[in-house]
Amino acid sequence: MRPILSVKNLSIAFNENEVIHDISYHLNENEILGIVGESGSGKSVSSLAILGLLPKGVSKITSGTISYDDMDLTQISNKTFQSIRGNKIAMIFQEPMSSLNPSMTCGKQVQEILLQHTDLSKAETKTETLSLFEKVRLPNIKRVFESYPHEISGGQKQRAMIAMAIACKPNILIADEPTTALDVTVQKEIIHLLKELQVETKMSIIFITHDLALISEIANRALVMYKGQIVEQGTIDDIFKNPTSDYTKALINSRPSLDERLKVLPTIQDFLDGNPKSVVITSEQRQKSHELLYSKSPLLEVIDVEKEYISKSGWLSKPQTFKAVNGVSFKLYEGETLGLVGESGCGKSTLGNAILQLDKATAGSIIYNGTDITRLTKSEIRKLRKDIQIIFQDPFASLNPRIPVGNAIMEPMKVHRIFNSDEERKEKVLEILKRVGLSEDYYNRYPHEFSGGQRQRIGIARTIALQPKLIVCDESVSALDISVQAQVLNLLNELKQDFGFTYIFISHDLAVVKYMADQLLVMNKGKIEELGDADAIYEKPQKTYTKKLINAIPKGL
Repeated sequence: MRPILSVKNLSIAFNENEVIHDISYHLNENEILGIVGESGSGKSVSSLAILGLLPKGVSKITSGTISYDDMDLTQISNKTFQSIRGNKIAMIFQEPMSSLNPSMTCGKQVQEILLQHTDLSKAETKTETLSLFEKVRLPNIKRVFESYPHEISGGQKQRAMIAMAIACKPNILIADEPTTALDVTVQKEIIHLLKELQVETKMSIIFITHDLALISEIANRALVMYKGQIVEQGTIDDIFKNPTSDYTKALINSRPSLDERLKVLPTIQDFLDGNPKSVVITSEQRQKSHELLYSKSPLLEVIDVEKEYISKSGWLSKPQTFKAVNGVSFKLYEGETLGLVGESGCGKSTLGNAILQLDKATAGSIIYNGTDITRLTKSEIRKLRKDIQIIFQDPFASLNPRIPVGNAIMEPMKVHRIFNSDEERKEKVLEILKRVGLSEDYYNRYPHEFSGGQRQRIGIARTIALQPKLIVCDESVSALDISVQAQVLNLLNELKQDFGFTYIFISHDLAVVKYMADQLLVMNKGKIEELGDADAIYEKPQKTYTKKLINAIPKGL
């Protein structure tokens, strides 16, 4: 195989701080190369360098070469890069919503690339764009062509991005975390699509992710990055069956297992310290704890809950009704974790919002501690907020950037009059910060000064400051690296043990839900598809839809 791209002794610095240290690798013709590592490992930065997209003024390539087609990409002008970008080397970014222009239709955005790099007329670019939309299997291609990004789903946006990236038939496609925010089933479809396109067009792909199991589904070879260095590279077989680096071993083993239930998830640091904890919870132990758990009265009872939305598309058109949640019933017991899974649009977050009284149910009852909370007055709901709390998916968006995190944690305590003075509250906040694994020194820092994992801990601290009884975790670990995810999941379980919390754990990551949940509720199109013991459902799913979800989980080799 002939290398199409060769990176030799590449080092990159931001200001005077070196972040990429002397890395070397190559990409062959007609090959898919996986680059794996956590946030901050340097995988995206080194790939942006290939396209000359490093931030100007603050970053520079301090040594090394990037060779493509007899050209050293570290030495060419911006004008030459413009003829290469999107034409010879294209990129799919992680977040299609922020990568697509919200003020342009999806069709126009693809046409723009074709008009820039080809001699096609405007009419021809429209035909070619529709053909590309068909190739990436977008439904109703004419509607998508005329739609703005906010009018289509996450999976469809990602397909539109792929259509844009392959429009000029590039030789190299860099896919940077293209499936991170997607459901397992959509993720599987995108992986299949990229593989098919690669076979059909013979282009080479660099696939960047923090998920080693996912790499095993798509790549021929992989390299593992850690702290700006390549710690291991080889074939997928070598890396999975005979990993040589402790970091690679840690990445493989930190993901929750589908085969056994561990008491504590081993973190990356546990492996690097040579001390991975792996106490298995037996089915007998689990059965014993469940007998105790389900002998009490339920803390929450959801009875025939429905949530209906009415949309009106025009002045003269009839209003359309859409049932996001349709006749859902279940019981939740004190100290239990209920896993709530399903694809985007299945109604799981809508159901969570109805329980939180953030979005009122249109029918049915929600009984919390013997009271139907759907009938409460506004002031009664305000009091209820102390008991039923939420941990959000994006802690950065849910924290005020202008308020130090100590004040952000204290704020709801003041609203609900917990403790008598600010001195007492501050003392409690410092105690909570320590409890979630953060230093007391962080009290006066602002949200932007923390990493994603630390911000999620601050979100958890803010939630537990109110001493709630029921917590809805809405995709609260989906954006985190595997090692940070393991730490946060362990923390949630510890807090549940210490404070007797009850969780509704909403996620599209079925491996994580399997680790956390006692019972599993699978939703599809607003209805309950399957409900029962989490381990039993994973072992023997009864419904075709549940089987499809479980089969879509990347398993590794």
